[in-house]
Amino acid sequence: MYTIKELQEVIKAELDKHEYVEEPLSLFEPVKYIMEDGGKRLRPVLTLMAYNLYRDDIEKALKSAIGIEIFHNYTLLHDDVMDNAELRRGRLTVHRKWNNNVAILSGDAAAVTAYKYIETCEDAYLRRVIDGFNQVAMDVCKGQQYDMEFETRDQVSEEEYLQMIYLKTAVLIAGSIRQGALIAGAPEHEYKELYDFGGFLGLVFQLQDDFLDVYGNVAEFGKKIGGDIVSNKKTYLLIKALELATESDRQLLLEWCRKEHFDPQEKIAKVTEIYNRTGIKEVVAEKVDEYLEKSRLALKKIEVPEDRKIRFYEMIESIGKRKK
Repeated sequence: MYTIKELQEVIKAELDKHEYVEEPLSLFEPVKYIMEDGGKRLRPVLTLMAYNLYRDDIEKALKSAIGIEIFHNYTLLHDDVMDNAELRRGRLTVHRKWNNNVAILSGDAAAVTAYKYIETCEDAYLRRVIDGFNQVAMDVCKGQQYDMEFETRDQVSEEEYLQMIYLKTAVLIAGSIRQGALIAGAPEHEYKELYDFGGFLGLVFQLQDDFLDVYGNVAEFGKKIGGDIVSNKKTYLLIKALELATESDRQLLLEWCRKEHFDPQEKIAKVTEIYNRTGIKEVVAEKVDEYLEKSRLALKKIEVPEDRKIRFYEMIESIGKRKK
């Protein structure tokens, strides 16, 4: 069994070959730039971990796992343009370093490249891999659209929000795990159970992301703190604060959300104060714990020896305590 660190090293070594870079270099340089940012390589690691539940020859799943990482970074290129984000993993976003047109076109090239890598799996699994990945890719687009629509609405329910982040974030994590298990020849009911497991893990990941955008350390988190507050993103924190705050705090929060002209740092400070008074830290922690427990229960349904699941239990703990 490979450790998570060993899998990260295998993935890094493969990415360092830069085989995804083609001519013209000006098209792929931004892709190389964002891929070299590092990050957790969570999705390809999970693909190889799932493969490694059943088989040890992980090189057979490596290219396909890299394809998922390239696709993930493609979504970041476009997300950063839509969000007008300034930093990604502590560095300038591609559209800030180059421009919007470069970020969009290079993102398109990355998406096509991702498919070229994903389809390198054995022919016996190719149709199911492509069908599964197409479903995930479309769900990610649906989630992003809901996210943008929510920005123009005063009210979004908790249920709507959780469905949005499931589509936008969780399905790619779930799909990464399913893909690794599928390529390894896992029984259908097990790679479907692993998809459910990944969905719960993905929900935890996004809830943590919401939390860290308010309470994280910029040096660790790699993005400016408070961006979601400034842009009125309907995060879990905002939705629950509007639900649980006193009437006076609720009106104050709505007032800040409706202001068109404001000092960003003042808005971040005032909204965070309302979150603190409402006990949002504890509310998020409770929801995170709920999904962590669901992920553990889903993992127990996988009929492989418990010692082969150890890396997944480590991943559950790691995501549950993430700071960046």
